[in-house]
Amino acid sequence: MFKVTIDNKTIEVQPGTTILQAARMIGGDIVPPAMCYHSELKNSGGKCRTCMVKVVQGSEKDPRPMPKLVASCRTEVMDGMVVQNITSPEVVDARKAVTEFLLINHPLDCPVCDQAGECDLQNLSYEHGSNLTRFEEEKRVYDKVDIGDLIQFHPNRCILCYRCVYAADQLTDKRTHGVLYRGEKSEISTFIHQAIENDFSGNVIDVCPVGALTDKTFRFKNRVWFLKPMDAHRECTKCSGKATIWFRGEEVYRVTGRKDVYGEVHDFICNECRFDKKNSADWVIEGPKKIESYSVINQNHYRNVVIPSVINPIKETME
Repeated sequence: MFKVTIDNKTIEVQPGTTILQAARMIGGDIVPPAMCYHSELKNSGGKCRTCMVKVVQGSEKDPRPMPKLVASCRTEVMDGMVVQNITSPEVVDARKAVTEFLLINHPLDCPVCDQAGECDLQNLSYEHGSNLTRFEEEKRVYDKVDIGDLIQFHPNRCILCYRCVYAADQLTDKRTHGVLYRGEKSEISTFIHQAIENDFSGNVIDVCPVGALTDKTFRFKNRVWFLKPMDAHRECTKCSGKATIWFRGEEVYRVTGRKDVYGEVHDFICNECRFDKKNSADWVIEGPKKIESYSVINQNHYRNVVIPSVINPIKETME
């Protein structure tokens, strides 16, 4: 076992564990944000740089610090390693810079984005972003693309995390989309605008950390904080059948894979469960999904709300 210390908290982990994985074992505020890493997608990570940390001691045998900040999702721990995340001003400043770069070409369309309320970039910007922008050039602008009957792609929102590419590679027999061009011109696209058509294509929506890939059957129908998420399951021959269904009243507005506290899906679902089974009778309801207290999804889920009394009501007067 290797002993690693992250922000003054020590834990023993198996060799081969990354700094990010060790931090998640500890939990709490010391866990670095991760926009491109997904524990269920092989080779993911190392793209967005939001999880960068400072290694002040490489190991017990070689206590020299690493010369620069490292991506915690790709750096394995060593025995005796000492890591700083939120306790390092250098890391905090670097994360603010990364956030600024991610927002350079990102549109300010949160009020009309279906991902609002459960967007990793929105959370990152809220914690590390600035009220002002120093970017004076023109933003890249692309047209929305329908990549099939069920999924719409918004290139302007894409941060090139590659999650959807890895998901299509590892969940389907044939991937029809990928990254075209290089550098600033890079973009996610299908070859000659082909449609993404397979039984698990809807999972690219769940793995997307922003609102670049959206469910066309749910677009503009409701806000997540007005819905009540319930864990449910059904018998399915294609997938695990474990999902989260989103209610408002008796109506099911959407079905998604079950996400953990880090927004990662571990049981991917098929398109039949996601798009075709939107009747509560199709599912066995297990109970309310656990939502973190800080999440905006809890907005309309308060109980025993005390309505404040009006001290000085305004009376209408006619002159």
